Amino acid sequence: MRIGELAAQAGISTDTVRYYEKVGLVTGRRLPNGYRDFPAEAVAWLHYVRTAQALGFSLAEISRNCAKLRAAPDTATALSALFQEKIAVIDARMVQLAALRADLAARVGTGCPLRTAGQAPEPTPRM
Repeated sequence: MRIGELAAQAGISTDTVRYYEKVGLVTGRRLPNGYRDFPAEAVAWLHYVRTAQALGFSLAEISRNCAKLRAAPDTATALSALFQEKIAVIDARMVQLAALRADLAARVGTGCPLRTAGQAPEPTPRM
């Protein structure tokens, strides 16, 4: 199928298909007239890519995990493992963000980014 048809069926732009091809997420062959020709299964793959992005996976992660999924004897189990790994990353990031929020909240109203609320200002050195 040609790039326009693939893009329409996958619900993405032809520029997005070209970009995915450039980074190796989808492969089409060139016809003698220069047109790209993609296999029918590329539609399902692009739906997977878009869903994975919506679930927080970067294109680099999707690309890396593609080989793992293709080699897995049980795709469902392999996907579950990837989801668990992503949940662990999200949980760790949530802890970091909570600590950052607490630090920012402690500095509100101090007028100085170097001190937290309730902390006395440092004396100015005299020369």
